[in-house]
Parts: sequence; structure tokens; C-alpha cells
Amino acid sequence: MIRAIGLTRRFGELTAVEHLDLEVGRGEIFGLVGPDGAGKTTTLRLLCGLLDATEGEAWVIGHNVAREPDAVKDGIGYMAQRFGLYGDLTVDENMNFYADLFGLSKTEFEPLIQRLLRMTRMEPFRKRQAQNLSGGMKQKLALMCTLLHHPQILFLDEPTNGVDPVSRRDFWAILYQLVRDGLTVFVTTAYLDEAERCNRVGLMNKGRLIRCESPKALKQTLGQACYEIETPDQHAARALLQHEPGVLSVELYGAKLHLFLSPGASTPEALEAALTAHHLAATNFREIVPSLEDVFIGLIRKEGKDAA
Repeated sequence: MIRAIGLTRRFGELTAVEHLDLEVGRGEIFGLVGPDGAGKTTTLRLLCGLLDATEGEAWVIGHNVAREPDAVKDGIGYMAQRFGLYGDLTVDENMNFYADLFGLSKTEFEPLIQRLLRMTRMEPFRKRQAQNLSGGMKQKLALMCTLLHHPQILFLDEPTNGVDPVSRRDFWAILYQLVRDGLTVFVTTAYLDEAERCNRVGLMNKGRLIRCESPKALKQTLGQACYEIETPDQHAARALLQHEPGVLSVELYGAKLHLFLSPGASTPEALEAALTAHHLAATNFREIVPSLEDVFIGLIRKEGKDAA
């Protein structure tokens, strides 16, 4: 459904996306993850035909994005980061307006609107102005308007950014239902817990795709042992452990520390002894399966060392 070869976009001296190679299959939820400025939005806009590539090519639904932009746009739905609907129009009025823009007849869009309202549980809010909706409701309304012309692929740019956890869960439940109905979803997100919900995840940093796997495979291929540590003084323990042999990094993780250890270079027992010797004895020191956040931090750190 999506294929990119050597896709590159430069803005003057800045390379926002660098030689991106990517394929996304039909019925897949693909997540593009990375920090602010990684190139996620630029990648999305390149694939949608909203930006011209500096180098490389992309195909969406079998159409070349550069040579057949209209055919691409007819088959996709694009939802930008910022709410782009009309605040002084009601939910119904926004949907009717977009149905007119897509050239849908009343007999076409009325049954579809009813179905979308039921699916998103927005039926009680049909007469409410968009500006008076909560953040989660606004995103649901934007999604409904994006789906009116029956797209085959849905491109979503950080759709749940700033949305409360319950609304985020509801939004993802809707996406799963759409995928069961045959839609392909390409989503960018800065929430690594959301990336766990995707079939495959692309980790992006400084314009480059550094790894692309299923969430499970990503966790198993880090190549570093990961330990969770609880200690009375996090900051002192972190400062000490960072200089111990074999320790690749120590990261704050809520009220705990996550420690990355090079296999064979040291042992947990030796590190525990070092903490105890400095009156920082750990109340918990155990090996864990790294989270996607751990994996991403580890890969970025490795990239930085390789570059140096």
C-alpha cells in the first residue's frame, strides 16, 4: 500500500528526511515514532503528496506520488496535528460541509454519517459547535470527516497529542475497528505506549529511519541487558553507576532507574556491591524486558557513539 525508495527532503542546509526506504502492507497499522524534529511530519506530508521530494520516489496505493498526486489524494485520508475543522459549525454541519467538498450525494453520505456517529459515540453531540467539544471529541470529529470519502489508507499525524488517556484509548479502539474493515493506517506518534499497539514500528531520529520491526522484535534485538533499580537516592545512584565498568547508560524512569549493561562486561552483583559501599543499597535490582522507550533510547545512544 505504501512504498518509498531513497525518499529525501531538504530545506536549505537542513535534511529533514534522509534516504528513507519503507514498505507498508494492506491492513497494517504502521507507527512512525520519534522525538520532535525527527522528520515524522515531513515523511507523512511527502507520502501524501503535500511536499515534493528532493530525492527518491514514493508510491501509495500503486500510484507514484510525484506523477499521480490526484490519484493518491483520492484514495487517502489525511489528518493533521492541528484541529482543522470549523469551530462555529456544529458536528453535523462540519460533516455535511466535508461531504459536499468530496462531492457525495445525500443518499451516499447519510448512512455513512450515521455509522460513523455510532462508531465514535458522538451521536449525543451532533448539534454542539466544534469549538465547544473536548480535545478527544474534536479528534473524533476530524477522523469522521477524513473517512467520508472511503479512503483506503488513513494518514494520522500525532492524532492523540494532548488528548486525555481515556479518549486516547477510545480513539485507538476506533482505529482497530477500521483496520478490521480493511483500512490501512499510517500513524505518527511521540507516545511510545501507543507504538506498542501497532503491527510494526519505525523508529526515526534526525531524519533517518534507524530501525523498523514489530514491537516484540524491537525489544528482543537491543543486544543489551536492561535492569530496573530502586534506591533511596536516585540521582546519587545514577551518578555513581554511570562510571562503573560495563554500564552503557542509566536513565531515570519515574521513581526507578533503568540501567543498560554490556553483556559480559560486569555483573549485577558487582554493581549492587558498589551501591552498598556508598550507602545507596538497592531495594530492588532485577533484569527486565526493555520497554520500547528503553529500546529507542538505547538505539539513539548507539547511533551517537557510532557517529562520534
